[in-house]
Amino acid sequence: MAIMVFAEPPASAAWEHRDARTGFEVLRTARRDGGWTLRGTTTAVENGTPWVVEYAIEVDGDWHTRSARVRHPLGGRPLALDKAPDGRWLVDDRHDPRLDGCVDVDLESSAMTNALPVHRLRLDVDETADAPAVYVRAADLTVDRLEQSYARLPDTTGRQCYGYAAPAFDFTARLVYDESGFVLDYPGLAVRRA
Repeated sequence: MAIMVFAEPPASAAWEHRDARTGFEVLRTARRDGGWTLRGTTTAVENGTPWVVEYAIEVDGDWHTRSARVRHPLGGRPLALDKAPDGRWLVDDRHDPRLDGCVDVDLESSAMTNALPVHRLRLDVDETADAPAVYVRAADLTVDRLEQSYARLPDTTGRQCYGYAAPAFDFTARLVYDESGFVLDYPGLAVRRA
């Protein structure tokens, strides 16, 4: 089987969040230390509550998450997530054993973070992989473990497609990605606009 290789990510991208919430996400990417810095902001209204989340995620050349900084720019304590060399996750410099075995960060506020496991896993059609993630909630930046999986589906009109499942939320979706491995269509959540 051929190993899936993505094109270099664009310098910027944007998603319109809709259905589950109304809002927008803007991302800037930059090469750094053999990997990438993914810096973005999401603003939304969900269930009548507005929020703003800023993030900076560092990934290595194979898209393994090194660290993430997440904050509410209008107040509150920022969150620091760091992956130690031995694979343990540090949350604000303290080991959280619930997160052992997680490779990616999944921000509830972000459609972009669904690119992390897709890049890292490089699945061929009909391959499936578990991708447990460090999950950060938008409203209060609480951290938990999220069990999830990705299954590579046949391409549609030249676009890569993945079956996504998060059993804790009883949620499944068919995600469509561009050639750089960023989600174009996340049903019920977001659509790429730029």
